[in-house]
Amino acid sequence: MSGQVEARLATTLGALALDAAFTVPAVGVTSLFGRSGSGKTTILRCLAGLERASGLVRVNDQVWQDDRAFLPPERRRVGFVFQGANLLPHLSVGANLAYAARRAAQPLALTDVVDRTGISALLDRMPGRLSGGEAQRVAIARALLIRPNMLLLDEPLSALDSDAKAELSDYLAALLPQLAMPVFLVSHDAAEVARLAQRRILIEAGRVTGIEPVVPYLRSALQV
Repeated sequence: MSGQVEARLATTLGALALDAAFTVPAVGVTSLFGRSGSGKTTILRCLAGLERASGLVRVNDQVWQDDRAFLPPERRRVGFVFQGANLLPHLSVGANLAYAARRAAQPLALTDVVDRTGISALLDRMPGRLSGGEAQRVAIARALLIRPNMLLLDEPLSALDSDAKAELSDYLAALLPQLAMPVFLVSHDAAEVARLAQRRILIEAGRVTGIEPVVPYLRSALQV
């Protein structure tokens, strides 16, 4: 169905039995919210095609997988940002981005991504000279370079100190509403989810237990 991300995913990984289904708008930020080990990161990896679960993934009118076909990760064109930036340490920021662009089938113009993410002052720096927040901003720029159909953020703030976390949170709050693509965010921080996401999918033991708008949740949390 146009304008939606629909997923029905089933797989078993170790102690986790994933059997999750949801349909959400294909714009804005959707948070996957639940305890550690509930299956949030596994769902992200299934959406990206990095884990092969049975079921359905449909993004807008494009079927990424169903009972007959499975689109490989490189054809899904998903931008994935992890807890750590994972930049190549021997290359400058600019060279890291250029390397990513060369490996993409249809990269965005490097200057456009640099301008959009505000990292022009960092291009000549080596990764070892970046703060945690700066490194994550570069990782987000690298993810956007591939012209993704979807952006997946797996605890992007959790490894940062409080100052860097506040800085990157401000950055994401300004950037994410500009992206014309579905964004999925995994976070354990309710305040972070309330600031960055429009809706949250509640995950418990591999199953979806509810989908709710963030605003009513935030209001109730503030009244506690």
